[in-house]
Parts: sequence; C-alpha cells; structure tokens
Amino acid sequence: MRLYELSFNEIEEFFYKLAEVRDIIKDSGLMSFLPEKELPEIANGTARVKHAFPIFQKGGVIMDVTNVEQAGIAEDAGATSVMVLDKLPYDVRKSGGVARMADPKIIEEVMNSITIPVMAKVRIGHYYEAKLLEALGVDTIDESEVLTPADEEHHINKWEFKVPFVNGARNLGEALRRISEGASMIRTKGEAGTGNVSEAVKHMKIINAEIGALVGMSEEDRVKKAREYQVPYQLVELTAKIKRLPVVNFAAGGIATPADAALMMWLGGDGVFVGSGIFKSQDPAERAKAIVLAVAGWEYPEVVLEAQKMISEQKSMMGIDIKSLKPEELLQVRGQ
Repeated sequence: MRLYELSFNEIEEFFYKLAEVRDIIKDSGLMSFLPEKELPEIANGTARVKHAFPIFQKGGVIMDVTNVEQAGIAEDAGATSVMVLDKLPYDVRKSGGVARMADPKIIEEVMNSITIPVMAKVRIGHYYEAKLLEALGVDTIDESEVLTPADEEHHINKWEFKVPFVNGARNLGEALRRISEGASMIRTKGEAGTGNVSEAVKHMKIINAEIGALVGMSEEDRVKKAREYQVPYQLVELTAKIKRLPVVNFAAGGIATPADAALMMWLGGDGVFVGSGIFKSQDPAERAKAIVLAVAGWEYPEVVLEAQKMISEQKSMMGIDIKSLKPEELLQVRGQ
C-alpha cells in the first residue's frame, strides 16, 4: 500500500524546480561557498581504454560508408560503427590510381550526423594521415591495405597514439605482429570489394588452425614460433593460454549477404565489416538491416533464414571471381 501517490507530471515538476533552485544558487554566487568535490582523473587513451573500446563492438556490424546518407542507413539498420573512406573498396579496385584517406570534411559531416562511433581508414605506414584523424577525433583508425600503402615495409607504431587502431591479417603471425605494434582490433582479411567471401573464410580458418596448433605446442616450440612471427614470446604464450587472439577479431572482405555474415560468425568472428556488399547492392537499406539481424542471431538458422528472406539475390552486388584477378590486383597481400 502506498502512503501517498504522485503522478509522473508532479515528479517531473519537482525535479524542474530543483534544477531552478540550483541555477538560482549558482547565479547568486553561493555555489562557490560549497566544498569542492575532488573529481577522479579520467583515463584517456591508455592501453586499457584503447583495448576495451573495440570490445563494445563485439557481436555487431561495422559498415563502410562514403557519405552522410550511407552513414544514416547504417545507423538506422543497427550498425555498431561506421568506417568512413573516400570510395567503397569495389570502387577503389575499379578506379585504380592512388587511394588515400577520406576528405576530413566528409568525415566531420558523418561524425556530426550520427550517434554511433565513427572510424576512418589511413594508408599503411602513413603516420601523418593517422595524426590528422586523431586530431579530428575519430573513434578508431583503420590502417588499411585497401588504400595505397605509404610505406611498403613498415606499419605505424600504434603505441604512439591515444586512438585505437584496427589492422587486417591473413594469418596468426600477421595478426600478432599488428597487435605487438599496438593494434586494439584485428580484421581478418578477405579480398575487399569482390562480394566473394571465400578469402575471408580461408584466412579465418588459417588463424583458427594456427591458434589450435599453438595450444598444443611445447614451451620450446612456442619460443621458436615467437621468433618466426617476430613478436614477443609473452604474446604467443598469452594467445595459447586464452586460445584466441587477445583482441577482438572481426571478419572482413567479400561479405555480401546475411548468410555470408552468419558464416563468418560461425567460424569464430567477433563481428563483421561490410561495405561494398551493402552499398553496391540494389537494396542497401534492407540488406544492412538483414545483415545486422543475421550477425545478432547467427546461432539460430531460423533467424538467419528470416534475414536472408529480407533481401533478394537478384539485387546483390555483382561478385568478382578471385581467380580472375591478377596477383598485382590483390589487396590482401599489402602490408604483411
């Protein structure tokens, strides 16, 4: 039994009046006489923050976008983040030339138009593009093989930055090298812009198999493996102990349908990146929602079936057979 009853409007009015009293006290200068509460120091850009932030993307879909309109479609569909780039990977592949980071004005427009985190791509080894994106305030930087590498030999030392980085990898050695350089998130490479998921499947299986082999190795063999991978032994030991990469690992490259996305989750992905597969289709808004649904419910075939029914195969992007590409046309081999 309630002793007295208040309507929601009465409670709301009470808090409005409380706020007015606070403003009156503040305007009269009385607030300065109150003892100041010591605020805890806010952690910003620490290794813990940089590695924890990508974990919040786990189980979600990150969508490549090139403008505000596409970013809005991604947010409405339930994407956990968007990745801004100048051209979708399919168009990068078709246009040729040098592919660089997106126009900062476009990135800023996207940041101001949506409420979910915004990522952006830089060329491999291009410190200054990364410095610009950090100054712009993006939430994560992707040091991407889809863009033309600025440095054919070296990646960015990501420990020098406060913003988290994501890097691509085709095998365990590549993944651990990027993590030892400071990457907070790994993106299992496929062949971007093809609408063909086969390379993403291959590389996810390779990483899983190499982690499995690491678990069964003696300490002596793990020491040898650390030398082969050119990474600290402690990183190899940690990977064997937890039986997975020590950062989140999203699948990327060639994912074009809800079934593709669910397959990559089934193979062990923590989430998926999708770009050309959505915005090079004829039904981007429906496909974006369907892929988000499929990733969220990948453990339930009936859910993925429902997602697959939301789109039409006739409206999927035209895929590219990997075997038809010349070795110099492959993007995945950049930056090993």
